[in-house]
Amino acid sequence: MRDDSLGLTDFDPPFEVFEPAGFSHPIVLNSPHSGAHYPDAFLAASRLDPLTLRRSEDAFVDRLFEPAAALGAPMLRAWFPRAFLDLNREPYELDPHMFEGRLPEFANTRSLRVAAGLGVIPRVVGDAQPIYREPMTVETALRRIAALHLPYHARLAALLETAQRRFGFALLVDCHSMPSNSPDVGGCDIVLGDRYGSSAARWMVETVESALRAAGLVVRRNKPYAGGYITEHYGAPAAGRHALQIEINRSLYMDERSLRLTDGAPALSRALADMIAALCAKAHEAQDTRWAAE
Repeated sequence: MRDDSLGLTDFDPPFEVFEPAGFSHPIVLNSPHSGAHYPDAFLAASRLDPLTLRRSEDAFVDRLFEPAAALGAPMLRAWFPRAFLDLNREPYELDPHMFEGRLPEFANTRSLRVAAGLGVIPRVVGDAQPIYREPMTVETALRRIAALHLPYHARLAALLETAQRRFGFALLVDCHSMPSNSPDVGGCDIVLGDRYGSSAARWMVETVESALRAAGLVVRRNKPYAGGYITEHYGAPAAGRHALQIEINRSLYMDERSLRLTDGAPALSRALADMIAALCAKAHEAQDTRWAAE
């Protein structure tokens, strides 16, 4: 693999803001794992076939939320895949077993996610299947982080700052999907993660949960997904920034073997738009009350 970028320059641009006319609500949508562009150089360096690599992808989540974004909430979405770089990790959460050379001292090499092979540059996908044929140079990893992770999060932070400046507070909805066979997911349609109440005000979570339940969806909080780096990093309710992770059961809208949309996708997309509409209404109601800083 040596010092090859593995297709890094293929991402132009690496992400996009789906921005409706006007920024009319304090809500920002984020879809960091729906990117589906796999460079040829990356595929050649992998020991896995493209379909297997896509098992870690939150396929179509950005498309499901497009009608919700059209209500006046910008949505940031990545074009590069999670298997190439995971935006829901610390920028330097790196697995030392993957690289030739010495990692910088500021790298976090001891997290539980790194131990599982799921650092910012994942070592494995699916059922712990190794991605790469050969080790990667440290320089390649650092270039990838500098080109993708750092500017993506700078853009997300800027969107949230704009929302907070205009409305007094900002609500981040971090959009993900989960395999139907994930542990503890059986019978559950949606898992809401607010890091056990620490990343978002109660009214935000309750509004989202109520709207989803009204659509006939089975909703659970925090188990098995309480929120990752994004929720933890941006969720600071006392400072007027709230972050809520939404995990959607993939069987609701896609064939998990072929990764194709099913007939359930349109109804789910409408339910998500209705949920965001309810959150918009509640956010404006909360704007002049103590709830916004709860």
